[in-house]
Amino acid sequence: MASPNSDLFALTRRLVDIESTTPNEGPVGDFLHAELARRGFDSRTMPVEGARNNVLATWPGHPRPEIVFSTHMDTVPPFIPSAEDETRIFGRGACDAKGIIATQVVAAEKLRASGVFVGLLFLVGEETNSIGAQMANRHPIGARFMINGEPTENHLAVASKGSLHAILTARGKMAHSAYPELGESAIDKLVEALHRLHEMKLPELAGVGASTKNVGTIEGGRARNIIPDFARAEIFYRLVGPAQELREKILRTVGDLAEVEFTREAPFMRMKTLEGLPTMVAAFTTDIPSLSNWGEPLLVGPGSIHVAHTEGEFVEKKQLQEAVELYCNVAKQLVSA
Repeated sequence: MASPNSDLFALTRRLVDIESTTPNEGPVGDFLHAELARRGFDSRTMPVEGARNNVLATWPGHPRPEIVFSTHMDTVPPFIPSAEDETRIFGRGACDAKGIIATQVVAAEKLRASGVFVGLLFLVGEETNSIGAQMANRHPIGARFMINGEPTENHLAVASKGSLHAILTARGKMAHSAYPELGESAIDKLVEALHRLHEMKLPELAGVGASTKNVGTIEGGRARNIIPDFARAEIFYRLVGPAQELREKILRTVGDLAEVEFTREAPFMRMKTLEGLPTMVAAFTTDIPSLSNWGEPLLVGPGSIHVAHTEGEFVEKKQLQEAVELYCNVAKQLVSA
């Protein structure tokens, strides 16, 4: 008979080896649906978009558990197949978040043996727009608590930063580059707008830290000998408070240099913690803001966010094992609360 750890590591690798970069989660959802049914769960799919389905699993006779474990099935590109050594499992999704899926499945099985019946909710689209979480939020099952899994090195998150996506579009007038006075450079306008935003002080929150800004993409211009009539930049802010005041400040700062479009927003969240467990602040955004109907949220999982989304992504085997016990202990504390 295989040991619990070998099952945990094997399941992690099987999940990693199924390519599921957003929006290609269909095959991994199909696998999990069948695998959970094989393990005795009442497993069902929740259609989201095309072949993309969330997977919801509960134990027979316990369709409305007090606690649901949840995380996401999609990964960022590129696909990287699994590998392992004595201490680590490597590959895309090893820590974000397929190793977490495996720990939640194994923890749910262990809890069942002790008479605690938790549900499982695995979602599509977390890495882009939380479309799976938004769909799931329309179909809650009455849970009191949702334990969401992200790489926190098995520390409970006291808070997670929100996010604000902004697109700046500057417009100018094309002209021959030998006669710049006849044109108007959209790139010069965009550069000045970005410089102003770089100088703009961002909010801070005691115990959490500061809001941050990343200029993720820049594009513009037609050719090196043409005064550019178009330039665009995408900016990603991580928030430690409400977004409205920051939106207004961005608009005032940019002024008429560029058009500003706010394309996506997720709120700053404070999370439930439990006495005696180590804590951290998640500087990243999760599906939790889109799952308000699934109970009071907790955020914890194995793996380090610092290696997620990298070419060398990995998860420590020891952290996977510890996460199984942690999920079990947290669930038991919540049930008895």
